[in-house]
Order: sequence, then C-alpha cells, then structure tokens
Amino acid sequence: MRSYLRADGGDCELVDVDGDQVHVKLSGACIGCQPASVTISGMRQKLNEATGLALRVLPVS
Repeated sequence: MRSYLRADGGDCELVDVDGDQVHVKLSGACIGCQPASVTISGMRQKLNEATGLALRVLPVS
C-alpha cells in the first residue's frame, strides 16, 4: 500500500498497535484527500487478509 501512496505524493506511518486497533498517520497528499477513508479501508482489508485477524485501522493526526 505504501508504494501506491508514495506514487501519488502521499505516505503513511505506523503509529501504534493496541489490541485489534492499528493506528496509522497519513501524510503528504493524503492529508485532506477525499478518498483517504478508502485508503484506510484498503489497509484494513490487506492487514486482515495477511494476518487472519479482524483488525481495525484508525487514522491519527
């Protein structure tokens, strides 16, 4: 996912993992981007598929 974000001028950073919550910080072109919620949803889907866990991805400022 990160390579796709960077290609569009954005980026993401893993901030924290607390139980089933994964906190990420979006930056660059992702700040204020209308489809940022779609990006977060895609991250959640990829993480859930990769880990087999039901994780929640939450954006932080």
